[in-house]
Amino acid sequence: MSLAYVRAAPEPALSPPAASVGALAWMRANLFSSPANAAVTLALVALAFWLIPPLIAWATVDAVWIAPDGALCRAHQDGACWAFIGRKLGYLLYGSYPEPLRWRVNLTEALGAALIVWLLWPGAPRRGLGALLFFVVYPVVAFVLLCGEPALGLARVDTILWGGVFVTMLTALVGIVVSLPLGVLLALGRRSRMPLVRAASVVFIEVMRGVPFITVLYMANNMLPLFLPPGAESDRFLRPLVGIALFSAAYMAEEVRGGLQSLPRGQYEGAMALGLDYWRMTALIVLPQALVLVIPGIVNNFIGLFKDTSLVSIVGVNDVLEALDHAMKDPVWAGPTIFTTGYAFAGLFYFAICYAMSRYSAAMERRLGQGRRR
Repeated sequence: MSLAYVRAAPEPALSPPAASVGALAWMRANLFSSPANAAVTLALVALAFWLIPPLIAWATVDAVWIAPDGALCRAHQDGACWAFIGRKLGYLLYGSYPEPLRWRVNLTEALGAALIVWLLWPGAPRRGLGALLFFVVYPVVAFVLLCGEPALGLARVDTILWGGVFVTMLTALVGIVVSLPLGVLLALGRRSRMPLVRAASVVFIEVMRGVPFITVLYMANNMLPLFLPPGAESDRFLRPLVGIALFSAAYMAEEVRGGLQSLPRGQYEGAMALGLDYWRMTALIVLPQALVLVIPGIVNNFIGLFKDTSLVSIVGVNDVLEALDHAMKDPVWAGPTIFTTGYAFAGLFYFAICYAMSRYSAAMERRLGQGRRR
């Protein structure tokens, strides 16, 4: 008599090979997928081991953290002089804004940061109210706080005293907020069927994209007053803001136009079949899809705009780099390590902001693109 074994339950699945999952699999696929890729990986690892330890030592162990003046930094030139940054931090953040009134800058920045987080947080409640507060109420409140209003007990502070990180952030924020809707209008105008609107949009975009940004800043600084009524004066800080917004809007328009052209014709035909007019079709159907498609390009323009704010110093605006340059001219802190430390601080500041914008845009692109992938 023969016996047979009949399995009542399926054999449990074996785990995949260790080399096909996890960090090891990622390294094989991305770092050592070919001999050339492996050689480049090993070369970069060797370069990192050669450069990173001395850089960390320069920034931490060998650095001067506390000093009353630059004498100690001049005596120890093997490390950074963070004492200089600590002593000049107030000027680097606010420029010559009166110290007793800097709470107004802090309050303005705190309100702006809170509203921005409200708008950018995907799960935030009542974001429409947040948009109303940010685009309508906040500019008025910020203007009153920063410039002052004697009727409200706030002393006036001339823009010539503004400077540092505060001015850089304000310039970039105004440029970003103004350039995006203006760029959308220019993109729609360039695709318009009305010849005059299309021609005006094309001329504006091509002229702005065909001249250097420095030229636009000079023109805004010197020619803007010519368009004002007799006796009217434009603020020295307002002129470069106008130039930045117009210049960035031209590049933004081309990014948006690329998104509009990438939409299938069926989206337009479906919207018209539903009886939607042009503006409703554009606002509800076309633009939401087009802007999602060009998120990387839009954020790339934002990052470029943020870095280009450093050029406003050529027309007399005291941005963070200009404030840093003024601080480094202090003879009390003169020394070889002051320059490298100062520009390292500026580089970290720009990198932190640009990297944050890049990571947020990548997260939003993945979130908004899930429906298209499905």
